[in-house]
Amino acid sequence: MIVQIYEVSTPAEARALGAMEVDHIGVLVGDGSFPREQTIENAGEIFAGIPAGSKASALSLSHDVDLIVRLTAALLPDILHLGAAPQHLSPAQLQTLKAEFPEVSLIRSIPVVDESSIALARSYDGIADWLLLDSYKSGDRQIGALGVTHSWELDRRIIKSVRIPVIIAGGLGPENVQDVIHVAHPAGVDSKTKTDTSNGTHTKDLQKVSAFVAAARSANSRTT
Repeated sequence: MIVQIYEVSTPAEARALGAMEVDHIGVLVGDGSFPREQTIENAGEIFAGIPAGSKASALSLSHDVDLIVRLTAALLPDILHLGAAPQHLSPAQLQTLKAEFPEVSLIRSIPVVDESSIALARSYDGIADWLLLDSYKSGDRQIGALGVTHSWELDRRIIKSVRIPVIIAGGLGPENVQDVIHVAHPAGVDSKTKTDTSNGTHTKDLQKVSAFVAAARSANSRTT
Protein backbone atom coordinates (compact mmCIF):
# COMPACT_ATOMS: atom_id res chain seq x y z
CA MET A 1 0.00 0.00 0.00
CA ILE A 2 1.51 3.30 -1.12
CA VAL A 3 1.20 6.01 1.52
CA GLN A 4 1.31 9.59 0.27
CA ILE A 5 1.38 12.67 2.53
CA TYR A 6 0.91 16.35 1.58
CA GLU A 7 1.76 19.25 2.08
CA VAL A 8 5.25 19.11 3.52
CA SER A 9 6.63 22.58 4.19
CA THR A 10 10.08 22.13 5.76
CA PRO A 11 13.11 19.85 5.33
CA ALA A 12 12.60 18.70 8.94
CA GLU A 13 9.07 17.51 8.12
CA ALA A 14 10.40 15.72 5.04
CA ARG A 15 13.03 13.92 7.10
CA ALA A 16 10.47 12.94 9.74
CA LEU A 17 8.05 11.53 7.17
CA GLY A 18 10.85 9.64 5.50
CA ALA A 19 11.75 8.08 8.84
CA MET A 20 8.12 6.89 9.06
CA GLU A 21 8.56 5.23 5.65
CA VAL A 22 6.03 7.46 3.90
CA ASP A 23 6.35 6.48 0.24
CA HIS A 24 5.45 9.75 -1.53
CA ILE A 25 6.27 13.02 0.22
CA GLY A 26 4.47 15.90 -1.46
CA VAL A 27 5.22 19.59 -1.74
CA LEU A 28 2.87 22.16 -3.29
CA VAL A 29 4.97 24.23 -5.70
CA GLY A 30 4.08 27.27 -7.77
CA ASP A 31 4.38 31.00 -8.41
CA GLY A 32 2.06 32.15 -5.64
CA SER A 33 -1.18 31.85 -7.61
CA PHE A 34 -2.58 29.43 -5.01
CA PRO A 35 -2.36 29.63 -1.20
CA ARG A 36 0.57 27.92 0.53
CA GLU A 37 2.58 27.28 -2.64
CA GLN A 38 6.30 26.85 -2.03
CA THR A 39 8.73 28.59 -4.34
CA ILE A 40 10.90 26.41 -6.53
CA GLU A 41 13.88 27.28 -4.31
CA ASN A 42 12.07 26.31 -1.10
CA ALA A 43 10.76 23.12 -2.66
CA GLY A 44 14.29 22.15 -3.63
CA GLU A 45 15.44 22.55 -0.03
CA ILE A 46 12.53 20.44 1.23
CA PHE A 47 13.17 17.72 -1.33
CA ALA A 48 16.82 17.64 -0.25
CA GLY A 49 15.60 16.54 3.17
CA ILE A 50 13.76 13.49 1.83
CA PRO A 51 15.77 10.37 2.67
CA ALA A 52 16.43 7.48 0.31
CA GLY A 53 13.48 5.14 0.16
CA SER A 54 10.86 7.89 -0.14
CA LYS A 55 9.93 9.72 -3.34
CA ALA A 56 9.65 13.47 -3.84
CA SER A 57 6.34 14.55 -5.34
CA ALA A 58 5.90 18.07 -6.72
CA LEU A 59 2.22 19.09 -6.76
CA SER A 60 1.24 21.77 -9.25
CA LEU A 61 -2.30 23.17 -9.21
CA SER A 62 -1.55 25.39 -12.20
CA HIS A 63 -2.70 24.89 -15.78
CA ASP A 64 0.21 27.01 -17.07
CA VAL A 65 2.24 24.39 -18.91
CA ASP A 66 5.24 26.70 -19.23
CA LEU A 67 5.31 27.13 -15.43
CA ILE A 68 4.92 23.38 -14.93
CA VAL A 69 7.82 22.72 -17.29
CA ARG A 70 9.96 25.30 -15.51
CA LEU A 71 9.40 23.91 -12.03
CA THR A 72 9.83 20.32 -13.21
CA ALA A 73 13.08 21.11 -15.00
CA ALA A 74 14.41 22.91 -11.93
CA LEU A 75 13.42 20.25 -9.39
CA LEU A 76 13.42 17.00 -11.38
CA PRO A 77 11.15 15.37 -8.78
CA ASP A 78 10.48 11.64 -8.75
CA ILE A 79 6.80 12.47 -9.29
CA LEU A 80 4.98 15.39 -10.92
CA HIS A 81 1.44 15.59 -9.56
CA LEU A 82 -0.98 17.65 -11.65
CA GLY A 83 -3.96 18.95 -9.71
CA ALA A 84 -5.58 21.51 -12.03
CA ALA A 85 -9.28 21.01 -12.69
CA PRO A 86 -9.81 18.82 -15.79
CA GLN A 87 -11.16 21.61 -17.98
CA HIS A 88 -7.84 23.41 -17.51
CA LEU A 89 -5.34 20.60 -18.25
CA SER A 90 -6.06 17.98 -20.89
CA PRO A 91 -4.73 14.48 -21.59
CA ALA A 92 -2.92 15.91 -24.63
CA GLN A 93 -1.07 18.38 -22.42
CA LEU A 94 -0.08 15.53 -20.12
CA GLN A 95 1.33 13.69 -23.13
CA THR A 96 3.46 16.75 -23.89
CA LEU A 97 4.78 16.82 -20.33
CA LYS A 98 5.47 13.09 -20.39
CA ALA A 99 7.49 13.46 -23.58
CA GLU A 100 9.43 16.36 -22.05
CA PHE A 101 10.21 14.51 -18.80
CA PRO A 102 10.06 10.77 -19.49
CA GLU A 103 11.98 9.98 -16.29
CA VAL A 104 9.39 11.70 -14.07
CA SER A 105 6.26 9.77 -13.05
CA LEU A 106 3.00 11.64 -13.61
CA ILE A 107 0.08 11.60 -11.19
CA ARG A 108 -3.17 13.12 -12.46
CA SER A 109 -5.88 14.19 -10.01
CA ILE A 110 -9.41 13.15 -10.96
CA PRO A 111 -12.44 14.84 -9.38
CA VAL A 112 -14.88 12.20 -8.12
CA VAL A 113 -18.33 13.74 -8.56
CA ASP A 114 -20.59 11.44 -10.60
CA GLU A 115 -20.64 8.84 -13.38
CA SER A 116 -18.71 11.16 -15.69
CA SER A 117 -15.68 10.71 -13.45
CA ILE A 118 -15.24 7.17 -14.79
CA ALA A 119 -14.87 8.33 -18.39
CA LEU A 120 -12.62 11.17 -17.29
CA ALA A 121 -10.31 8.78 -15.44
CA ARG A 122 -10.15 6.49 -18.46
CA SER A 123 -9.13 9.40 -20.71
CA TYR A 124 -5.83 9.58 -18.79
CA ASP A 125 -5.27 5.81 -18.70
CA GLY A 126 -1.97 5.04 -20.38
CA ILE A 127 -0.89 8.70 -20.30
CA ALA A 128 -0.52 9.28 -16.57
CA ASP A 129 1.45 6.78 -14.52
CA TRP A 130 -0.95 7.13 -11.58
CA LEU A 131 -4.39 8.56 -10.94
CA LEU A 132 -5.37 10.27 -7.69
CA LEU A 133 -9.09 10.29 -6.94
CA ASP A 134 -10.10 13.30 -4.88
CA SER A 135 -13.05 15.35 -3.71
CA TYR A 136 -13.99 18.43 -5.73
CA LYS A 137 -16.06 21.58 -5.31
CA SER A 138 -17.71 22.85 -8.49
CA GLY A 139 -16.02 25.96 -9.82
CA ASP A 140 -12.66 25.38 -8.16
CA ARG A 141 -9.58 25.74 -10.39
CA GLN A 142 -7.94 22.88 -8.51
CA ILE A 143 -8.93 19.44 -7.28
CA GLY A 144 -8.79 18.44 -3.62
CA ALA A 145 -7.55 19.87 -0.30
CA LEU A 146 -11.16 20.10 0.91
CA GLY A 147 -10.89 17.71 3.85
CA VAL A 148 -14.09 15.87 2.89
CA THR A 149 -14.73 12.37 1.58
CA HIS A 150 -16.58 11.37 -1.58
CA SER A 151 -18.10 8.12 -2.90
CA TRP A 152 -15.69 5.26 -2.26
CA GLU A 153 -17.96 2.96 -4.23
CA LEU A 154 -17.44 5.19 -7.25
CA ASP A 155 -13.71 5.07 -6.51
CA ARG A 156 -13.90 1.28 -6.60
CA ARG A 157 -15.56 1.36 -10.02
CA ILE A 158 -12.98 3.79 -11.39
CA ILE A 159 -10.15 1.60 -10.12
CA LYS A 160 -11.64 -1.41 -11.91
CA SER A 161 -12.02 0.58 -15.16
CA VAL A 162 -8.37 1.61 -15.60
CA ARG A 163 -5.07 -0.24 -15.99
CA ILE A 164 -2.83 2.14 -14.07
CA PRO A 165 -2.49 2.28 -10.26
CA VAL A 166 -4.83 4.56 -8.34
CA ILE A 167 -4.38 6.51 -5.10
CA ILE A 168 -7.41 7.68 -3.13
CA ALA A 169 -7.46 11.06 -1.37
CA GLY A 170 -10.17 13.24 0.12
CA GLY A 171 -10.77 13.58 3.84
CA LEU A 172 -8.68 10.57 4.79
CA GLY A 173 -7.10 10.28 8.23
CA PRO A 174 -6.13 7.58 10.71
CA GLU A 175 -9.79 7.04 11.66
CA ASN A 176 -11.14 6.14 8.19
CA VAL A 177 -8.24 5.05 5.98
CA GLN A 178 -8.85 1.37 6.70
CA ASP A 179 -12.48 1.74 5.63
CA VAL A 180 -11.61 3.16 2.19
CA ILE A 181 -9.01 0.43 1.64
CA HIS A 182 -11.57 -2.26 2.43
CA VAL A 183 -14.21 -0.71 0.14
CA ALA A 184 -12.17 0.37 -2.89
CA HIS A 185 -8.89 -1.62 -2.78
CA PRO A 186 -6.66 1.19 -4.10
CA ALA A 187 -2.94 0.97 -4.81
CA GLY A 188 -2.37 3.83 -2.40
CA VAL A 189 -3.91 6.33 0.01
CA ASP A 190 -3.24 10.02 0.50
CA SER A 191 -3.69 12.40 3.42
CA LYS A 192 -3.33 16.14 3.70
CA THR A 193 -5.98 17.90 5.78
CA LYS A 194 -6.60 15.13 8.33
CA THR A 195 -2.89 14.83 9.16
CA ASP A 196 -2.35 18.57 9.60
CA THR A 197 -1.97 20.20 12.98
CA SER A 198 -5.15 21.76 14.38
CA ASN A 199 -3.67 25.26 14.73
CA GLY A 200 -4.37 26.36 11.15
CA THR A 201 -0.71 26.54 10.09
CA HIS A 202 -1.00 23.61 7.64
CA THR A 203 2.04 21.96 9.19
CA LYS A 204 2.03 18.22 9.73
CA ASP A 205 0.98 16.57 12.96
CA LEU A 206 3.57 13.82 13.11
CA GLN A 207 1.54 11.70 15.52
CA LYS A 208 -1.40 11.76 13.11
CA VAL A 209 0.90 10.90 10.21
CA SER A 210 2.35 7.97 12.14
CA ALA A 211 -1.14 6.72 13.00
CA PHE A 212 -2.23 7.09 9.37
CA VAL A 213 0.76 5.10 8.10
CA ALA A 214 0.19 2.35 10.68
CA ALA A 215 -3.54 2.11 9.93
CA ALA A 216 -3.00 1.99 6.15
CA ARG A 217 -0.33 -0.68 6.36
CA SER A 218 -2.37 -2.73 8.85
CA ALA A 219 -5.48 -2.65 6.64
CA ASN A 220 -3.39 -3.61 3.62
CA SER A 221 -1.89 -6.60 5.41
CA ARG A 222 -5.39 -7.91 6.12
CA THR A 223 -6.67 -7.49 2.56
CA THR A 224 -3.72 -8.98 0.67
